[in-house]
Amino acid sequence: MVRVRFAPSPTGYLHIGNARAALINYLYALRYGGDFILRIDDTDLERSKPEYEKAIYQDFEWLGVKYSETFRQSERFERYHQIKEELIKNGKLYPCYETTEELDFKRKRQLAKGQPPIYDRSSLLLTDLEKDAFEKDGRKPHWRFKLDHEPIVWQDIIRGEVKYNGAQLSDPVLIRADGVFLYSLCSVIDDIDYSISHIIRGEDHVTNTATQIQLFKAVNDGKDFPVTFAHTTLLMDEDGAPLSKRLGSLSLGQMRDSGVEPMAIACLLARLGTSLPIEPLLTLNELASSFDLSTFSRTPPRFSEKDLWALNHKLYHLMPFSQIQERLKTNGFEKFSENHWRAVHDNIEKIEDLEPWESIFFGKIRGTCSDNDFLKIALDLLPAGSWAEETWGIWTQSIKEKTGRKGKDLFMPLRQALTAMDHGPEMKMLLPLIGSDKVKERLCAT
Repeated sequence: MVRVRFAPSPTGYLHIGNARAALINYLYALRYGGDFILRIDDTDLERSKPEYEKAIYQDFEWLGVKYSETFRQSERFERYHQIKEELIKNGKLYPCYETTEELDFKRKRQLAKGQPPIYDRSSLLLTDLEKDAFEKDGRKPHWRFKLDHEPIVWQDIIRGEVKYNGAQLSDPVLIRADGVFLYSLCSVIDDIDYSISHIIRGEDHVTNTATQIQLFKAVNDGKDFPVTFAHTTLLMDEDGAPLSKRLGSLSLGQMRDSGVEPMAIACLLARLGTSLPIEPLLTLNELASSFDLSTFSRTPPRFSEKDLWALNHKLYHLMPFSQIQERLKTNGFEKFSENHWRAVHDNIEKIEDLEPWESIFFGKIRGTCSDNDFLKIALDLLPAGSWAEETWGIWTQSIKEKTGRKGKDLFMPLRQALTAMDHGPEMKMLLPLIGSDKVKERLCAT
């Protein structure tokens, strides 16, 4: 059974890059009828904040992403300590006492000699007396995982076969000197305990995967853990620079407040960097039905806010009134009926763009046409009785016969007088919605 997870740290707000990772995992689970687990990586108790965690849940609800279960890593410290002791007992976790400055000096020396900056494992040679001396000097150890110096190979769904040599990798730090458990150890323990089947994440984790494959085996009683990996390329901005450098305006909360539809974000992020077309779809289930990791490219995709807003606009063309009705009420457009929505949904990029149309349909406006003689004739020729879409054609035909005008010279003054705009939806749809009283009032307001 497919079981995937998304693991944000509540040290900041979710942004577009996070959303893409979450959506890719969720859509994969939907596609194969699996479970999507939300794991809160809050082992850094100092930087983790309740308001950020609350925002994560709010963002998920807004996006429509539903998790099968959720948990906090801060609730599992007893389990992490248990595995720590087992790894120490098995000789896979060892203490190191170098300071940050000493490690930096070692790296610089290695680079100066043309050597790769790999940890030299000098701490493995420390005697108990030397360790005691460090402890008495006030030093606390950080703990490294002892890698086996052997080939590390896995078949990545997106990258194909990936190979590393354990001898060319530094033993990773799993526990800081202040006792904080780092990502790799907690993540591996959780993935095993929660039976994660697929780890789908950004390509910035590829090297982590190489070390974690050995860590999986060490934590899993010396047996390989059956997990499949997929590493996606990272989003770039329109200029090809890393998106992470300009995330300030791209938090999900800010995008939600700006009027972006959650399905616009989902449709764009799920298809960016794939061979599938970016197109508006109305539900995550529909989007999941065609989701396929094999369509993902190795070329980093570029994220464009212009493309996002264009997709937002296209969504409104597809969106039925039943899907948007509650949103209209929430945003103060409760007077809009299905006919009002059908008339103008092709002319908005976000819900707030309905404001001028609310005035046109229900309020008072002053037209921009100054051709008073023409408007007087138009007023005299207004059809009587109830109005429908064909009323516009009947009315303009009679005006044409009376004045000899046609085309833009006929239609533009009427649009300007009734909507104060030079363009917009078809007037045959707008006329009955504006109503005869307001039409007469605006034709006279010169």
